[in-house]
Amino acid sequence: MIVAVTGATGFVGRAVVDRAAGSGLSLRALTRRAQPSRVGLTWIAGALDKHESLATLVEGADAVLHIAGVVNAPDRAGFVTGNIDGTRAMVEAAKAAGIKRFVHVSSLSAREPELSVYGWSKRQAETIVAQSGLDWTIVRPSGIYGPHDTEWLDVFRTAKLGLAFMPPPGQLSLIAVEDFARLLTTLVATNGPRDVLEVDDGQVLTHAELAQAMGAAVGRRVMTLHLPKGLLSLGATIDRRLRGPRAKLTPDRVGYLCHPDWTADPALRPDPAMWQPAIPLAKGLADTARWYRANGLL
Repeated sequence: MIVAVTGATGFVGRAVVDRAAGSGLSLRALTRRAQPSRVGLTWIAGALDKHESLATLVEGADAVLHIAGVVNAPDRAGFVTGNIDGTRAMVEAAKAAGIKRFVHVSSLSAREPELSVYGWSKRQAETIVAQSGLDWTIVRPSGIYGPHDTEWLDVFRTAKLGLAFMPPPGQLSLIAVEDFARLLTTLVATNGPRDVLEVDDGQVLTHAELAQAMGAAVGRRVMTLHLPKGLLSLGATIDRRLRGPRAKLTPDRVGYLCHPDWTADPALRPDPAMWQPAIPLAKGLADTARWYRANGLL
């Protein structure tokens, strides 16, 4: 089975490539830069705004796995280009090539599109997929973490110092990237469901409990400090001034960070007969911290 993949050079895409190795899936992946060769993987030079390269990517493929997206952008236009226009281009390429199966990676933030431009853009992308007429499945993951991730690095670093700066009290769940990659490779090889799935590891945590779990992963007891929205907004302004486009806390993120519930809706979780999470949170966080240390990041 040949699967056309976008976002294969990113955090989730890397895990999908590793998972697909030896699984019987043959991947054809889009890339802007030269990449090392791998068995079962063909790199296609191009980008989502290069329609000729998309035609090459999907030619002869059996399914599309659209992972690529923008999680951080300086303005609304950046989210539109990366998440809305990019998704539309992939849907059109799939339809032109006669491909029916289309698996789209969204975000739980799409459930609350009024909270952030990011969430709004992911919801708009979902609409494009849902109206495509393809055999689609949209997957909304909760917070994804694991080795090679950098989005959670700042939280691990402050936990190592014995502190955790968290949003106002709420609850959330996470999912290990290896588990998420296993779900995606399963979905592309099945017919349907034509539905929206919400995915996490099933362990509901308060923000304080998450802070303690991350502290345990780095071997420290952690003091949790819940920051009000106004202070988080100030922190976002400071982070942007200090790190520019590399800032992790942005004004757009503050809105959805302060939302009180980022757990998957039980009614929208995948059929347990098809997929269940296998990596406990404590092990996943410990593996992540170990990778950070091994790479001189923690």
